[in-house]
Amino acid sequence: MRAAHRCDASKSLVAPPDRADDVAPDICRNDDDMNVQKIAAFSDGHAGGNPAGVVLCEGALPPAAEMQRVAAEVGFSETAFAVRDGAAWRVRYYSPAAEVPFCGHATIALGAALARAHGDGVYPLALAQAAISVEGRRAGALVSAALQSPPTRSGPVDAVVVDEALRLFGYAREDLDPRLPPARVHGGGDHLLLALNSRAALAAMRYELEAGRALMTREGWITILLAWAESDTRFHTRNPFAFGGVYEDPATGAATAALAGYLRDLGWPHGGAIEVVQGEDMGARSLLHAEIGPVPGSSIRISGTARDL
Repeated sequence: MRAAHRCDASKSLVAPPDRADDVAPDICRNDDDMNVQKIAAFSDGHAGGNPAGVVLCEGALPPAAEMQRVAAEVGFSETAFAVRDGAAWRVRYYSPAAEVPFCGHATIALGAALARAHGDGVYPLALAQAAISVEGRRAGALVSAALQSPPTRSGPVDAVVVDEALRLFGYAREDLDPRLPPARVHGGGDHLLLALNSRAALAAMRYELEAGRALMTREGWITILLAWAESDTRFHTRNPFAFGGVYEDPATGAATAALAGYLRDLGWPHGGAIEVVQGEDMGARSLLHAEIGPVPGSSIRISGTARDL
């Protein structure tokens, strides 16, 4: 379904926990003990979507090294580890190569797992750097899920860095959509947004993984978000995720939240919501819906369906 390339796990965009009870050496010692649920988030009905691992732990989260090891063994772009903490669930996210501060599709998968284990409802989540929520509601074999993203923001990117990113993919300035200037966008983590002016340019995306990893690590980008606007309210996107050791994600909720916040900041005529189609060029068509409130920087509601793998 996608190329899941491993790379150096020594880098992380998440500060280490400052609470002693964040880890427990005797909890979830290996993949089998952890009972990793495998769920595709943002599916197109009973097909497509982005696979994520979900681990519901009891008592405490395992050590960071154990979570990293299991995420690498699972091999999906992210695995979410969650444990009940009072009224909320404490969550950490790991790619095969590093911990990340937030992952939208793994949060949707977590919402599906919580709905199946504890019933339909809204679940508060305590992340490493934010407090959000996820909602899950069962609908036969599927689960409808929605998350409230961390706060969003966007800002300009140095022209030299933009040119370096364009060269990574073999693009030129002429391939960009002038209505949507390149930007650093944030929806729980930083992403570089490059809006292209044609669907053909988006389909032609290619890059060298290690060069992409070096650039994303240096600039602090979790992904590079490549987007094409089919209309004011419908976008097609691709998300290289070399930082996490994954060539491309078929659905990226965090980047979609960042895109929605950027459109709000830009004054784009989004009409309060956008639809995002992702993963088509990978053979894993995924559908994401983003609801955009009027308050700058406020949370974006990202929704879709999830299915078991």
